[in-house]
Amino acid sequence: MSLTIRPFYRPGRLTEIMDRLFDEAFNRTWGSFPTVDGFSIPVDILAKDDEYIVYANVPGLRAEDLNVEVLGNSVTLRGEIFAPASEEKNNWLLQERVVGKFSRSFTLPAELDNTKAEANLENGVLTLRLPKAEAARPKSIKVRVK
Repeated sequence: MSLTIRPFYRPGRLTEIMDRLFDEAFNRTWGSFPTVDGFSIPVDILAKDDEYIVYANVPGLRAEDLNVEVLGNSVTLRGEIFAPASEEKNNWLLQERVVGKFSRSFTLPAELDNTKAEANLENGVLTLRLPKAEAARPKSIKVRVK
């Protein structure tokens, strides 16, 4: 019985390379922007006693390109990233920025007061302030001594 040691053989790396090759070959046509319908945007959610604050990266978007829906304890962010208009023929060397529609939904642990929700867009970061509904806020109860 012999034991063969191949220190440079990594089958996991080969599958990663093949996955990337197929993704690039079938998901993109050269000379056009890559499009993906339904891609997601990254968000951070901060929980406070009386509200949630959501930060979402939406670089290059205007307020008109975004739609925010708040229902119960669910929040949905929708929008569309458009390809830049170009009248002349471009010789792109690389195009990685994705264009198309996106949607991101999440459910928060407490009911929200959608009448007091606020949205602010600054420097490509959407900030949502989502106050908790009065019934979901923590209550302070005084203890009486008898």
